[in-house]
Amino acid sequence: MRSAGIAGGQSPFLAHRTREKWGTRRRGRQSFPGRARACILPIVLISVAIITHNEERNIGRTLESVRPIIRDGRGEIIVVDSGSTDRTVEIAKSLGAKVFVEEWKGYAAQKNSAIEKAQADWILSLDADEEIDDELQKALVDALGSLEMIAILQRQPGAHPVPIEDAQRDAEQHIGVRPGSEFAGIWLSRRNEFLGRRMKHGGFWPDPKLRLFRRGAGKFADRAVHETLELKGTTGRIQRGSLLHHCYPTLCDYIDHMNRYSSLGAEMAVAQRRRGFSVANIVVRPGLTFIYNYFFRLGFLDGREGLLLHLYHAAYVSWKYAKVWELGRKDGA
Repeated sequence: MRSAGIAGGQSPFLAHRTREKWGTRRRGRQSFPGRARACILPIVLISVAIITHNEERNIGRTLESVRPIIRDGRGEIIVVDSGSTDRTVEIAKSLGAKVFVEEWKGYAAQKNSAIEKAQADWILSLDADEEIDDELQKALVDALGSLEMIAILQRQPGAHPVPIEDAQRDAEQHIGVRPGSEFAGIWLSRRNEFLGRRMKHGGFWPDPKLRLFRRGAGKFADRAVHETLELKGTTGRIQRGSLLHHCYPTLCDYIDHMNRYSSLGAEMAVAQRRRGFSVANIVVRPGLTFIYNYFFRLGFLDGREGLLLHLYHAAYVSWKYAKVWELGRKDGA
C-alpha cells in the first residue's frame, strides 16, 4: 500500500501540505514552522502489526487507539490470529484490520509473520492488550510526519524548497536525535497496569520498548519467551505519551501468565544446558529480586498492588529455576 507521492512522483495532496507545513520564504531563507503547525502533515504510511488469540476483551480498544495514526489512507492494520474461538477476528475485521489466521508458531515467529505482511515504510508492533494514549497518538503523527518529509527530500533532492537540515531538526524535536541514513527505530514508554492500578515504580515505568521501526530493519529474536526486537541501525525515543498496557486485571490472570512464562523460560534455560537444583536461583535470587524492585526501585510506593506484584514476580523467578531442575531431572532419567 503505497501512494504515488511516496513511491514516485509527488501527489497533489502532498504538494499542498508541503507548502502549508513548511511555511513561506522570509528574507531569502526558508522559514521553518513552529510546533503550532505540526498537525498539517504529508501523507504518512505506517503498518500496525498485532498478534492475537482470544483477545475480544482487548482488541477493540487497541485498534480504536491506532485509528488517528492510520486515518486518511496513511496506514494499515495487520492482525495475525492463532485460531481464536471468541469474537477477536470478527471485531478486528469490523475495525478495518487485515486478518490472517495461522497456526501458533511461538511469540517471536508469530510477530515476525505479522511484520512480514506489512506494506508501509514504518511498522508499529503492538500487543493486543496495549493501547496508545492521546498524547502518544499526537507524538507519533508528528514524528512520522517529519521522518516522511526527510524521506521525500532524500528521494527527490532539489524538488522541494525545504532544506533537509530543517526537516531533520524538526524530527529531532520529536525523537530526541537527528535522524541520519542509518536511523531505523523509535523507543516508546510503556505504562503497565496491575489489578487495575498503573504501576509508577519498581521498574514498571517508564519501561521503554522498541516498537516502531523501519520495514526491513528489524525482526524479533527467535526466543520462546520475552521476545525482543533485533534492529540494524540507530534509534531515538519519543518522550511524550505512553503505551497503556492493560495487563493482569486479576490475580488469576497474572498467576496463569507467570506459570506459562516460567515454563517457557525454563525450557530455554535447559536448552542452554542449565540444569540441577540451585538454592541460589530458587531461593536467594527471588529474594534479592523482591528487595531490589520493592525497596531500591521504590515499588512500595505503588501500595498494596505494588506489594503483590513484586511478591509474585519473585515467586515467578523461583518457579522458573525450580522447573529448570524438574526438566533436567526428567531428561536425565
